[in-house]
Amino acid sequence: MRVAIAGGHGKIALHLQRLLSGRQDTPVALIRDPDHTDDVSAAGGEPVVFDLESGGIVELAEHLEGADAVVFAAGAGPGSGVGRKDTVDRAGAALLAEAAERAGVRRYLLVGSIGVDNDDPEWAPPPDVDEVFAAYLQAKAAAERDLGSRDLDVTVLRPGRLTDTEPTGKVQLAAPKIDRGEVSRADVAAVLVALLDEPRTAGLTLELVGGVQPVAQAVRAVLGI
Repeated sequence: MRVAIAGGHGKIALHLQRLLSGRQDTPVALIRDPDHTDDVSAAGGEPVVFDLESGGIVELAEHLEGADAVVFAAGAGPGSGVGRKDTVDRAGAALLAEAAERAGVRRYLLVGSIGVDNDDPEWAPPPDVDEVFAAYLQAKAAAERDLGSRDLDVTVLRPGRLTDTEPTGKVQLAAPKIDRGEVSRADVAAVLVALLDEPRTAGLTLELVGGVQPVAQAVRAVLGI
């Protein structure tokens, strides 16, 4: 399986590359900074320098040629302002979707956020969050709405608060809404691999926190098998 990963130098993305390359799949890491190529290569990824905020759809589609799936794991990151939450977390996700459509790649996994609720058309971030985090949640919500309008096989994964703890291999994975909690980035990556392996999860929006079910079992459970 050839999987293109936007935000290829992010922590979840690097975990994902290690898992995919470890089973002889080919992860293609889209990165903004050429200085990150060594880190990506060390994780087993194939680095491709492409900036989601300035690159064009034609060039991105060329990078996606031959891919079996794309994963949007990019984010503006800590310390970024309101503007970049939109240009990366929303517009970047849309650009990847447009390029995937152009390249004929149907499978799309979006790493979202557990704080988003798109079932309510009047949903807005809670008033007690700061301006930047509110913008982040709004950008994630807009990305979900955009993907829902496209002819792609999309799975949205909304993890809880991310940690850098060791993976447990056990999670709680379910349709919204579940109680908020923590989940390790490594376990998020493991769930992404399991979702890539299960095309029947296309069309689902799933929330994820740490739990007691092994990853493979948790994915089967959301499918009722």
